[in-house]
Amino acid sequence: MEEIISIGKVLNFHGIKGEVKVGFSKGRENQIEKLKKVLICPGKVHGAELNQSYKDYKELTVSNVRFHKHFAIIKFKEINTVNEVEEIKGSDIYLTKSEVEKNLDNDEYLIKDLIGMEVYDEDGCNIGTIDAIGENIANNILSIKDGNGKNHLVPFVKDLVPVVDIKGKKIVINNIEGLIS
Repeated sequence: MEEIISIGKVLNFHGIKGEVKVGFSKGRENQIEKLKKVLICPGKVHGAELNQSYKDYKELTVSNVRFHKHFAIIKFKEINTVNEVEEIKGSDIYLTKSEVEKNLDNDEYLIKDLIGMEVYDEDGCNIGTIDAIGENIANNILSIKDGNGKNHLVPFVKDLVPVVDIKGKKIVINNIEGLIS
């Protein structure tokens, strides 16, 4: 079974014609806008272990996406009433990993793929390994664990992280003075 990834969550209904209000991570508007089909597991609690079979997942066809405030308003072809929305309220919306990757821009990556990657400075010296990635208002933050077990936090911006080689499992950072000491 191909890995599936949560891309949002059905928060509530919007109006009376079966539209749903969906919460999603900031900066994902382009991906949400391109949705054609999604998987949903009604009644599935966010963060719970994923089912090992697609049989529990229902495929829904996206007929319209628009944005209101910080949410996506999505109309699924198969859902036409508030009562039908109630059945999926609180459920995560999933895509297959290959579908998510197909919609990523050249400089976008799945966070999960960055964890465990080796980090080098511009001179080729190994600095450590990515052990976590956090978010703040401006950008993501790479947590790099060095050989001594110390964590260093580096903003994940192009000026500081010019090279991300997913296939080679390698990241290069510009180690400006004071960044990694």
